[in-house]
Amino acid sequence: MRHPGAMKARNTGMKRFLLVFSVAMLAGCSSPEKPARVPAEIAWQPWSDSAFETAKRENKLVLLDLGAVWCHWCHVMDRETYGDAEVAKYLGEHFVAIHVNQDERPDLANHYEDYGWPATILFAADGTELGKFRGFMSPDRLLALLKAFVADPTPGPSAMQSAQAVIPGPSTLSRELDDALHEKWEAAYDHKEQGWGTVHKYLDPDCVELAMAEGRDDMARGTLDAMLGLIDPVWGGVYQYSDGGVWTNPHFEKIMSYQAEDLRIFALAYRVFGDEKYLKAARDIERYLLTFLRSPEGAFYASQDADLVPGEHAGEYFSLGDAERRTKGIPRVDKHLYTRENGWAIVGLVSLYHATGEASSLKAAITAAHWVLENRALPGGGFRHDESDSGGPYLADSLAMARAYFEISQATRVPEWKTLSILALADLNRLFRVSSGYATAAVSTESAGKPWAPRPQTDENIGIARLAIRWHHLVGPPDPRDAADHANSHLAAVARDASGVRAAGLLLAARELASTPAIVVVVGDWEDPSTQALLRAAESAPSPYFVIQRVDPGASEEYVLDGNSPTAYVCTDAACNGPYHDPAALRQAVSPPRRR
Repeated sequence: MRHPGAMKARNTGMKRFLLVFSVAMLAGCSSPEKPARVPAEIAWQPWSDSAFETAKRENKLVLLDLGAVWCHWCHVMDRETYGDAEVAKYLGEHFVAIHVNQDERPDLANHYEDYGWPATILFAADGTELGKFRGFMSPDRLLALLKAFVADPTPGPSAMQSAQAVIPGPSTLSRELDDALHEKWEAAYDHKEQGWGTVHKYLDPDCVELAMAEGRDDMARGTLDAMLGLIDPVWGGVYQYSDGGVWTNPHFEKIMSYQAEDLRIFALAYRVFGDEKYLKAARDIERYLLTFLRSPEGAFYASQDADLVPGEHAGEYFSLGDAERRTKGIPRVDKHLYTRENGWAIVGLVSLYHATGEASSLKAAITAAHWVLENRALPGGGFRHDESDSGGPYLADSLAMARAYFEISQATRVPEWKTLSILALADLNRLFRVSSGYATAAVSTESAGKPWAPRPQTDENIGIARLAIRWHHLVGPPDPRDAADHANSHLAAVARDASGVRAAGLLLAARELASTPAIVVVVGDWEDPSTQALLRAAESAPSPYFVIQRVDPGASEEYVLDGNSPTAYVCTDAACNGPYHDPAALRQAVSPPRRR
């Protein structure tokens, strides 16, 4: 039986929801293409406890505008809606207005990511969520919402949909749940248009990686081939996505997460399929990163705007050639040097190096890694997100750099990078571990109990599980395996309700936790070209789930030279194969059957 108070609150919220809906429908949704209204001033504040204290003192509500500097519809809403004099006046009288760039606050971005950008969240002065709204809203619609909440400041249906606390489960998926996730994942594939997702078309990296791992070449190559159409043919780089369920209606923002992950997946696809068009795609993304998003110091910027003129659709601009574009100007680049984005870029660049052996890609990655180490590392562990942070440290930064250091250590076999990766993973375990997985940020006394208190986010826990299990097989217990198990306990708990697209990452993590990667051991002097040839053969193998070690001759009783020449072994949990002296034979041995 429901508590009478809960029923009353729900009924009150529903009445207010109907009021909001009816007023909004009567007002109508203005076209986002109409001319800009007269600019109006809004006293935006940063996210802080003092903003809520001000709201209490002045008997006001709180509005959070959570947007992105690269986001077209955020620009439109800034110009059309927040530039409206009536909206500005009403906000000033009844609300404390907070604006946050979601790239600057991974904790808030993860918490409200389901609402897209711009997201509009309304709070009572005590921090209670009243309503959460997705996307562009016209001045009339926003005013209708604001007035309805001022008239009746009780939580509406959107606030009542907040996620419940996750109870950790077993660290492995049952066969039944594994089968169910596979069915969801396969059912979510769009066989007509290709790719996962029906409204937005983009390359989901986990979905494509799982398809390659399990030999579903139809789905993997169908998505990869369609995604080629979202690569800028002039400057390179990938557009964020295409709208309308087709691949021909791109949104032109270029965000680091998409650049880095698409670069990684196209490089892996070249290793798996040997198709030159995938290598070209990867190189086109790298060309864009190095030309437009690399700072003079060698670190990487966050993103490039979708619009040349904020709020104006740029389709005609992006149809031009290089000279014509430059004559008109270049869309704004967000020059924040975030740790997380640099970690992502490093992983993408090292992935391309693994595919090609081209030293320039690895050099660019190492330069960025040194910059982060010198400019963002914190003395007590973890990293600053930006030059100065209003929150943090954040899990995303530690995870991105732990993964980046791991990839560099695999490419260079330099012990210092291995140490840095293990330390970053250990700091992550110390700073962000909670009862159910790993939270997006450390839970402070101030944030505990608040709706926005840091909590585990699925993608980040997938990343921890997949990285930690690799380190476990390289350095042994106890910490890496424990971290993988703990992250997976959260993943197993959320898996039953996962969507088809989300299922791919869960399946990859579960697959790797339950199996042993191929461990490639190359015995030989670092300077010996034959040693380098064996290492390169292993790196370029068409599988992402293996780890590489180099052993000096005479340093191990288990791994020894065969015939006094550089020698490789491929070991699993049951046995070691080899010795191998021929790079082609070694590459074949590190190429397991691609099946479930």
